[in-house]
Amino acid sequence: MFFLNKKIKNKKKYIKIGSKKYKYFIISLFFAGLTNFSILYCVQPILPIFSKTFHLNPAQSSFSLSITTIFMAIGMLFTGNLADIFGRKSVITFSLFFASFFTILCSNINNWDIIIFLRGLIGLSLSGITSVVLTYMTEEIKPNALALSVGLYISVNTFGGFFGRFFTSFFVHYYSWNIAIFCIGVISLISSLFFLFFFPPSLNFHTESFNLKRYFKNIILPLKNFQLRLLFFIGFLLMGSFITLFNYISYKLMIKPFFLNHALVGFISVIYLIGVYSSPKAGLLTKKYGYGNISIYSLFIMIFGLFLTQFNFIIIVFLGLILFTGGFFAAHSVSSSWIGHCSRNSKGYSSSIYLFFYYLGSSFFGTFGGLFWFFGGWLYVSFFILLLIILILYFLKKLSNFPYYSV
Repeated sequence: MFFLNKKIKNKKKYIKIGSKKYKYFIISLFFAGLTNFSILYCVQPILPIFSKTFHLNPAQSSFSLSITTIFMAIGMLFTGNLADIFGRKSVITFSLFFASFFTILCSNINNWDIIIFLRGLIGLSLSGITSVVLTYMTEEIKPNALALSVGLYISVNTFGGFFGRFFTSFFVHYYSWNIAIFCIGVISLISSLFFLFFFPPSLNFHTESFNLKRYFKNIILPLKNFQLRLLFFIGFLLMGSFITLFNYISYKLMIKPFFLNHALVGFISVIYLIGVYSSPKAGLLTKKYGYGNISIYSLFIMIFGLFLTQFNFIIIVFLGLILFTGGFFAAHSVSSSWIGHCSRNSKGYSSSIYLFFYYLGSSFFGTFGGLFWFFGGWLYVSFFILLLIILILYFLKKLSNFPYYSV
């Protein structure tokens, strides 16, 4: 009887879909995603403004985003361990508040070097959000609801990215980039307070003391898994293709034959909302068709969308961006949840390493893509993106003999 009671006591208590805690969880995810991704991507639509204001070429201007994502990627290798010591909610909350503070501070600076420095600090701050949230999900959300929950999280992140891009591009047209960034910082600060109130505390988390040997073991363990390594490279290339497209599409639309202003270019951010639908939808479809099959379908949608952006008709370009974006968020949702199923141990570290490669791809390709714009304009950028997608398809083929690829 004693052993039976002990077994019942140690049984994990998961947050179930439809419960009050799950509703609070989704609400808090909205505020976390709004803060995280509006801060991260608020500079993307104003890269041409930075080029003009600080006399930079497109590749140099894109560094304001790349520096944030690279420090975010590096920080993710350590924030998981901090979350093991101080708790999931504490690390996420402090990250949200610090990122908001540095964003407000950055809005009052007119020196490019200091802006880059502060954007790096913002990246370090943001590193304590996404990877820790995904770890929280694997611990607290019922396993059969994990794919849907990850899809919903990517959906709210999508809205945050849309809001940051659209808000700054609209405000910069009528005011200045400083005011736009300041408002993003204030909104994020308020949003962080709401997160603190709604986010449910962990039920299955147990504090761990820092152990350097165990830390390196947990980091190396996922890298020994061939399936996980392939998924890490897929994330690296996937985000690289996406960020390259949206870093330089604004330059294409502001020159002949379009000549769009900043407000109209910012309106393109509405396209990101397609991810609110495609992310959870892809998560549901994996149960019927498998992770690999849905990933391949998503990538071919991206390729077709990329092809449509070659035309000089704004409606066709807009349609191409919708298809590319929908395909990307579907593919990202699938690969993110796939990581959880492929990780027998160190699930939190596996998610952190995946996101490390994911944002490293953003940093590297987001800036490197500027060279293709410099030498051949949008056509060269498109060929570069196509090459990245073909490489993803190659890695997916390597995964075809592993579980969860198809049903």
